[in-house]
Amino acid sequence: MRKKFLLAATIITSLTIPSVIAKEEIKNSWLALSKSELKQVQSYNEEYKSFIDQARTELTFVSETKKLVEQSGFNELTENSQIVPGAKLYSINRDRAMTLMVIGSKPVKEGVRIAGAHIDSPRIELKGRPLYEKNGFALFQTYTHGGMKNYQWVNIPLALIGRVDKKDGTHVDINIGLNENDPILIIPDLAPHVDRDYRKRTNRDVIKKEELDIIIASKPGNDSTVKQEVINFLKTNYDISIADLVSAELALVPAVKPRDVGLDRSMVAAYGHDDKISSFAAVKSILEVKKPEYTAITFLVDNEEVGNLNNTGADSSYLVDTISQLLYQQSPSTYNDYLLRKTLRKTKVISVDVNPGVNPNWPGVWELGNAPKLGEGINIKLYGGGFNANSEYIAWTRNYLDNADILWQTSTYKGKASGGTIGSALSENNMDVIDFGVPVLGMHSPYAVASKVDIYAMYTAMKAFFVNK
Repeated sequence: MRKKFLLAATIITSLTIPSVIAKEEIKNSWLALSKSELKQVQSYNEEYKSFIDQARTELTFVSETKKLVEQSGFNELTENSQIVPGAKLYSINRDRAMTLMVIGSKPVKEGVRIAGAHIDSPRIELKGRPLYEKNGFALFQTYTHGGMKNYQWVNIPLALIGRVDKKDGTHVDINIGLNENDPILIIPDLAPHVDRDYRKRTNRDVIKKEELDIIIASKPGNDSTVKQEVINFLKTNYDISIADLVSAELALVPAVKPRDVGLDRSMVAAYGHDDKISSFAAVKSILEVKKPEYTAITFLVDNEEVGNLNNTGADSSYLVDTISQLLYQQSPSTYNDYLLRKTLRKTKVISVDVNPGVNPNWPGVWELGNAPKLGEGINIKLYGGGFNANSEYIAWTRNYLDNADILWQTSTYKGKASGGTIGSALSENNMDVIDFGVPVLGMHSPYAVASKVDIYAMYTAMKAFFVNK
């Protein structure tokens, strides 16, 4: 039987496979679950929800992951680390990108196995000089990170999280709105009673980017303005000045918790499925790798939503630098750049990122024969136009997925669609790269939906990849 994955919803735990259905005809993962698998899916999804509730930005994802992997015996990679089979190591790049490594029995020069995912998500950010006062309110000016439908971000509870770096070299962590006792922040929309002059706006322009400024406060002091009261609050509570916000990375993210969806609890709604589904799976799967044949690497990277930019994005040399360090420390006498390039040539990568799934209300945007459906497994992305992995690498991928009884489907956009992954950046270093995903409804919205069985399937697929020869 193709054992596929999933969820332990109390209503469906009694599901069994009808005897009239041939095993090879099973497409929906729920129909192939044993009771023990249901429990595994449920347990994994509960852990996933708990983790992403805290890890909402790249900064918090890295800090939460560091705590998790250190509890599992990983040590920081240093110039004195022993690159020996079974060694568990991690490296952090500027608090915003990270690699986890389990050294294989084969030398690193024989190539490595990399599961790469991004840890940033679409959000609203503060401008460098954000604070101003208008019509009795104190507001922060904002801009957007990643593609989004702006109208989805008004009238929802938002939290302000991130860090402020001061001139003396210290930094202050900010986290307001996630705790249930915290205040939230909000961007108010116009009421339908007074929006007549704006009703002709369409789609992305319903709310324009410059209309996403967020209300911070509305109460003046006896002898001070609302704006001055905000300045006083920041100084009193965080010992930061308004000028310090120039050197800050502060994000506005939905202040809503991940929740089960459906009477059968078969799905999860959450902020940040893109790409926390993949990045959490990449972390969890490598924690279970003991002593692989080929060195296993989880690569967690920032800034995919804005084009893989900066020294913490996939375009950075950080990943190649890390592999270079492993090569050198494993055999310093034989290291040279040619050896590094040969190692990259032998390396296999899965670039893992979610993608839109078939929406029951708008199925026409897909050509359904090549459309990814919730509950039917991971997606092998076939873009066409020169973006696909080569056919031999796709065949190699199909083989280990089938051998591990992992349900998969293909995903190809209808016509021309937008979007990208970290895969193209990694393939520029001559590594074999294939794009994986799982289908998500409402991608890039503040509260997207994914199937628990697919969330779990991504994790099992990564485990199979790391140990495949």
